Amino acid sequence: MLIVISPAKKLDYETPARTDKHTLPDYLDLSQQLINRMREFSTLDISELMHVSSKIAELNFDRYESWTADFDTENSKQAILAFMGDVYTGFDADSLKQSDLNFAQKHLRILSGLYGLLRPLDLMKAYRLEMGTKLTTTRGKNLYEFWGSVITQGLNEQLKKTKSEYLINLASNEYYKSVKPKELNAEIITPAFKEYKNGDYKMIGIYAKRARGLLSRYIVTNRLDNVEDIKEFSSDGYRYNKKLSKGTNWVFTRRRA
Repeated sequence: MLIVISPAKKLDYETPARTDKHTLPDYLDLSQQLINRMREFSTLDISELMHVSSKIAELNFDRYESWTADFDTENSKQAILAFMGDVYTGFDADSLKQSDLNFAQKHLRILSGLYGLLRPLDLMKAYRLEMGTKLTTTRGKNLYEFWGSVITQGLNEQLKKTKSEYLINLASNEYYKSVKPKELNAEIITPAFKEYKNGDYKMIGIYAKRARGLLSRYIVTNRLDNVEDIKEFSSDGYRYNKKLSKGTNWVFTRRRA
């Protein structure tokens, strides 16, 4: 099986990487096109385009200006170790063994507005460019059109290499929209995580994001290859809820956060 997750806004380039092992992103030529486009924007333009503060806009203006396609362990960091946030707190890559990271390298992909599709050990430079950004380019009116079928083709290539029949969708809606399900050569399983509150089960964003990371970690550390084994996931009190699950939408619930 192959897992897809979303990136995070928060990054950590201060903590030294716990491994020197790395690869390079597959679509740096397309990333360079996006960087060139973003260099046409002023700090104010970036603030308005991305709906961020002037401070964040200025930070990313500087990132775009200094970005080059030469990647090494001095100026870049492995994606799975650079991203922070709830999903990555749940995944906790820093505590994984190298053998776990090697398995993740084959069976986990990170969707990205700038890089398209990242392997866990792909080096990346600090950036902010969310997939939902309405950035017009020569390839379309937004990043979904810019990436077109590139991301889906990349997933299909890895599905074939690993002889995987299932894609486990643990990405947010914003990022999963960059995948074209009808072109994907796999059955798609979409887990959801809900909390019991006021007499009903509801999805609460902060908990659901962390749970996506927890389930990704569970698949990786247990080397799962049978999709049904996902239903045994029980970290942090979650249990598979057969009653609420329908088809390939698998729901996991818990009574207390």
